[in-house]
Amino acid sequence: MPPEDGLADHGGLEGQIENAAFVMALRGRGMRDTAVLRAMERVPRARFAPLAHRDRARRDMALPLPCGAAMTAPTLVATMLALLRVEPGQDVLEVGTGSGYATALLAQLGAASVTSLERYATLVAFARANLGPGTVARVLQGDGLALDADEQRYDRILVHASVAAPEPRWLAALRPGGRLVLVLAAGEGSRVAAFERDADAVRQEPGPPARLAPLVPGRALCL
Repeated sequence: MPPEDGLADHGGLEGQIENAAFVMALRGRGMRDTAVLRAMERVPRARFAPLAHRDRARRDMALPLPCGAAMTAPTLVATMLALLRVEPGQDVLEVGTGSGYATALLAQLGAASVTSLERYATLVAFARANLGPGTVARVLQGDGLALDADEQRYDRILVHASVAAPEPRWLAALRPGGRLVLVLAAGEGSRVAAFERDADAVRQEPGPPARLAPLVPGRALCL
């Protein structure tokens, strides 16, 4: 986000250098989306990691979160964001806030609004604290499978979980030309997939193999 959004704190020159090295490592693993890489350089992952794991935040690995959740590995976050193709001024729905890291990246990519649903009240509070004031993101406790058909429509929907098939309510919540990105678990493996909706049909765009925990419905305080 720009400085007025409160997240351009890189921890001084040393932090900026470390963030740049972090992004260069992602580029070395094949990530080429310039907008996503720029966002990841400006939003320090360490700020969103639990204190006990911040020393590993710039490594390409998942990190433990409260409630048995995890921060997704950076390469998978980058891959999903690249497939999502967020454009400035769009409205985004995120299912599975976690620490708020991807939420901040969505805002940094120029989303006009980010509505982020998290089932665990503990993580809602954690993400809100990490995001701080002045953000376009709203973090709400909610069930990502229980969207109201009469609620707001979105240009982009990002789901941080694996599912056997996209939830029809997600597709119905997309505006024409909207995109949904998730991990599709099918057959012997799972992979990132994007679904784009137009006036007449939904088209699927396959991505690389990936693994995420299955989506769990409902709300909870914590495990």
